[in-house]
Amino acid sequence: MPNTRPNRNIPSEQENPLFHDTWKLLKNYRDAVWNLELAVQQVRSTFEIEYGSSIEEFLDSIYLAGADIGGSKLEDYAKSIERSNKMLTLLNSAVDILRSKHKHGEQYYWILYYSYLSPQQLQNTDEIIENLRPHIANISTRTYYRKRPEAVQALSSILWGYTSKDCLEMLDKFFPEGK
Repeated sequence: MPNTRPNRNIPSEQENPLFHDTWKLLKNYRDAVWNLELAVQQVRSTFEIEYGSSIEEFLDSIYLAGADIGGSKLEDYAKSIERSNKMLTLLNSAVDILRSKHKHGEQYYWILYYSYLSPQQLQNTDEIIENLRPHIANISTRTYYRKRPEAVQALSSILWGYTSKDCLEMLDKFFPEGK
């Protein structure tokens, strides 16, 4: 059966689980940002109501007093928010590296931005392409659908690096076991 995908050099989600993880991460980005912002705001509000001070002021006083809040519900919630924030920071850093270092970085950035990262999700592909026009000359629907998986693949290689199958195969060629 012939391969009918537009760009045969880019693995499909089924062919490469890391690529699938990047798609999944991008597709959930807006929700993750929204949920993180809500969680932080909720913790801040609840904390100020219960303790009458900001979290920062409270933590400063706890640390100065030498108290330990380890194992508390507050610590668990703070760690959960911190993990989510680190994940989003990692993704944003990878996108920045892609934009500044990749040979098609600026184009890929705008494709990823309007497809997944902008605060408001655009309604359809036509709206995405309309927003891409100032950044990418002569962008068409076909070009968009060809370049979008390329952008995701480039981001995936930054995010997952040497854990990708292609990188491991290349390393095996240069450093075969037992030799």
